[in-house]
Amino acid sequence: MLAFERYLKNELCCAYYTLGCKVNQYETEVMQERLAEAGIAKCAEAEPDIIIINSCTVTGESDNKTRKLLRRLRREHQNAIIVLTGCYAQVCARKELPAEADIIVGTKNRHQMVSVLEEYFKNGKRIVLADDFEKGEGFDSRVINHFDEHTRAFVKIEDGCTNYCAYCIIPRARGPVRSKPLDVLKEELCRLAENGYKEVVLVGINLTAYGRDTGDSFFDAVKTACETNGIERVRLGSLEPDTMDEQMIRGLSTLKKLCPQFHLSLQSGCDEILKKMNRHYDCGEYTRIVDCLRKYFDNPAITTDIMVGFPGENDELFEQTLRFVKKIGFARVHAFSYSRRPETKADLMPDQVDRATKNRRNHELQQAASDSAEQYMKGFVGTIKSVLFEENRNGFARGYTPEYVEVFVKTDEQLSDEIRDVIITAAEKERCIGELA
Repeated sequence: MLAFERYLKNELCCAYYTLGCKVNQYETEVMQERLAEAGIAKCAEAEPDIIIINSCTVTGESDNKTRKLLRRLRREHQNAIIVLTGCYAQVCARKELPAEADIIVGTKNRHQMVSVLEEYFKNGKRIVLADDFEKGEGFDSRVINHFDEHTRAFVKIEDGCTNYCAYCIIPRARGPVRSKPLDVLKEELCRLAENGYKEVVLVGINLTAYGRDTGDSFFDAVKTACETNGIERVRLGSLEPDTMDEQMIRGLSTLKKLCPQFHLSLQSGCDEILKKMNRHYDCGEYTRIVDCLRKYFDNPAITTDIMVGFPGENDELFEQTLRFVKKIGFARVHAFSYSRRPETKADLMPDQVDRATKNRRNHELQQAASDSAEQYMKGFVGTIKSVLFEENRNGFARGYTPEYVEVFVKTDEQLSDEIRDVIITAAEKERCIGELA
């Protein structure tokens, strides 16, 4: 049955594909709930009438992944209506319109998805909607009630960025900093708690910029989450180091529900490269922040992102990053190669690094990161940690500690969505083994 006929019978179903960050995952959940309210169900086994791709454009490789997914889905579902939304949609709407997409909706207009689909069914004409962001506009305060197929719920509290890192186009795709009002955040958290979520992850495009537009502070948002009855754990998304001073860290340490895991985006362990990237800190400042976190929190997990092969990075400068990683002792590192992104300053820089060199450095960095993670894991052996379990499979229950250390416990007891104390008995490179206390 064609999608239009199913539309007339109110029998449409939609498939969702999400690329990129946790903010995108949250926004897909918002769209899914709004479409369900309008009678468009999420597809289970049925052939989708509508396919929504929530895209990422943080790197050139991200764009390639979106284009490849578009081509594949068009081949596999010739009768489906394909909707491209998200950051790539916002940017590409100004220059290159992928032929495979019937509807293109940018990040600013995503909240209009239901009305856009209705218009398409009425007129059958391609729709491109990607309005520019303007200064002073407010936060899109739609909230969620559930987080599909997850034990913990991501909660977007901030959108937009004005940092203009040399490799990044996200300020164009997301606009200025906008913050979710505290009363709206409180209402959303209460709904999630009522629906059984014990842990929430606060996320944003530039998370610690929260409140810059409203007069509130990032601490206010975290405190609001920690004071919500029913929420037992609050975790933070990626943090910009230059906003993490001792006063903020000391305040965060007083919030007992806050998980001691801090993802401090580093990008490079070399001051010369950080300056070229237009990052607003140096390695000395980053080290002081890490030391401060370790002063106020007991054995916190310090995790990060590091890019190799940025223009101008030679072997000597890369070695500085490698030494810095070993010095800090990260619990986890997301290592990735620089990918040229058109319309950024970095794309026009001289001394671009070849693919083979980037791959070699990435491999070396991942090895150093793996050794660092293993050392961090070993520090938990013999301790008792609370674990939020996510699933039971093959005789094991799997979950995470407040530090986001993955733990496996051999048991036949169904522990999904439960928080239980576990004695850590062994550590491997990427996980710990334990027994129920």
